[in-house]
Amino acid sequence: MKKTLNKLIEHQLLEREEARQVLVEIARGSYNTSQIAAFLTVFMMRSIRTEELEGFRDALLELCQSVDLGGYEPIDLCGTGGDGKNTFNISTLASFVTAGAGIPVAKHGNYGVSSQCGSSNVLEFLGVRFSNDQDYLRRCMERAGICILHAPLFHPAMKNVAPIRRELGVKTFFNMLGPMVNPAFPKYQMVGVFNLELARMYGYLYQNTDKIYSILHGLDGYDEISLTGPAKVIRNKSESVLNPEDFGLQSLQAERIHGGESIEEAAGIFLKVLQGRGTPEQQGVVCANAAVAISTVEGSTLEAAFGKARESLESGRALQALRELQELSRQA
Repeated sequence: MKKTLNKLIEHQLLEREEARQVLVEIARGSYNTSQIAAFLTVFMMRSIRTEELEGFRDALLELCQSVDLGGYEPIDLCGTGGDGKNTFNISTLASFVTAGAGIPVAKHGNYGVSSQCGSSNVLEFLGVRFSNDQDYLRRCMERAGICILHAPLFHPAMKNVAPIRRELGVKTFFNMLGPMVNPAFPKYQMVGVFNLELARMYGYLYQNTDKIYSILHGLDGYDEISLTGPAKVIRNKSESVLNPEDFGLQSLQAERIHGGESIEEAAGIFLKVLQGRGTPEQQGVVCANAAVAISTVEGSTLEAAFGKARESLESGRALQALRELQELSRQA
C-alpha cells in the first residue's frame, strides 16, 4: 500500500489492474485502517478516473457472492447516494412501485453512510429480513415481485472497509460502486448518480456491457429525478433532458421531498407514500422515477410508464409487494 499511496500522492493514476489488486488486498485484510482511510481520502480530493473505477468494480464483482435470479430478468433501481440532499427514500419506494407494476426488481442497497437513512435502514425498521439464501430470494421474487439484496451479505470482502466508511461519514468511491456491483447481475438497471461527470463515466462503462440502462442525474445536484428541475438521462443509444412537464407534473420546491431526521421518520414517510397518504409531490416524484424504470424495461413511452406507476401506487399493489416481503420475513 505504501507504494500505491506514494504514487497517488504524486498525482499519478492507477491502471485498471492496479486498482483491482488494491481492493482485493483490502478485502484480504492486508492493510491497516490508517492505510485504508488514507487510500479512500485520496479519491475525496480528486476525481476518480474511468480505469480506476473499472478496476474497483472488477474486484468487487470477482469477490461477491452472486445470486441466480435467472428467469426473472429483474431491474435494479439504485442511486449512488452522496448528493447531500437528504431526500426521503425515493428510489426504494420507486422499486416497490415498479414491482407493483409487474416488473421484477432486485434491489441492491445498504445502510446509510453519507445520508440520514439508507434503503436498508428503513426496510429493516419495517421488518424486512435480509438474507443471501437463494431459495428465500426466489420466494421473494415469486410472491412479492421484488427481493432485497443487502450489500454486506453479498460483499463480505468489504467488512474491512465498512467501519472506516461509517467513521468518515462522507461519500467515498464506494458510493460510486454500489449500483455497479449488484450480485444478481441484473439485465436492466436504473442508476441515479450525484454529478454529471459520474453520469458520463457510468454511460461509458455500461456501453461495454449487455445491460439495458438509464442513468439519471438531477442537474441541480440530485442522484435521482427530483422534479425540482431538469434531469439528464443517458440510455443505451440516447441522451436527453427530462423536465417535470414530461411527466405531466409541475416543478416542486426541494423541501417538499425532504426526508426525515431519523429512521422512524423516514419509515413513516415510506409507509404513508405506499398507503397513498403521501403528499402529491411525494407521490409524483416516486412515480416519475418508477416510470423511468418501467420504460427502461418495456421500451414504453414515459407517459404510458408513468400511468402504470401511478396505477401501481393507487391500486395498493406497490404496498402489497412490501406486505408480502414482511410476511415472508416473519415466516423465515
